Amino acid sequence: MNVRKISTIAIFIALSAVGALIKVPSPIGSMALDSFPALLAAVILGPVSGAIVAGLGHIISAFIGGMTLGPFHFLIMVEMAVLVWMFGVLYVHGKKIGAFFLFFIGNAFILALPFVFLVSLEFYTMLVPGLTGATAINIVLAALLLPRLEPVLKKVILKDGIVE
Repeated sequence: MNVRKISTIAIFIALSAVGALIKVPSPIGSMALDSFPALLAAVILGPVSGAIVAGLGHIISAFIGGMTLGPFHFLIMVEMAVLVWMFGVLYVHGKKIGAFFLFFIGNAFILALPFVFLVSLEFYTMLVPGLTGATAINIVLAALLLPRLEPVLKKVILKDGIVE
């Protein structure tokens, strides 16, 4: 990995931190709009870079929000990284609708499932509405902006379509 790519990843992580400041109210805390920069990074820089942005972006978002779930945020960090990586793989291989569907179902419903066993079914039930709203907003942003930003940012960040 070269300096240009590392710097670009850092910029996307910073954008994720900015998204963390925009919160969707939820019965349990609030959900942040920090996923869009990770989705963008997964498409432009590749799935692995998107996973790095998702994981680190989530931890920054959790710190900004006061680490309401304590050490569980590290579990969520790993889950987000894997989900964004899968999104990036699907999107880059032309399965864009599948990528958005996977991200929506994964982020809104599946990633919170461990909390059924770690906390309770009631806790999971309280998480889902906020997660669904925040995920929907992140996906709408991504669906509207990715097709417009992808060609522009690839020209700026990448040279001849290959990460330098």
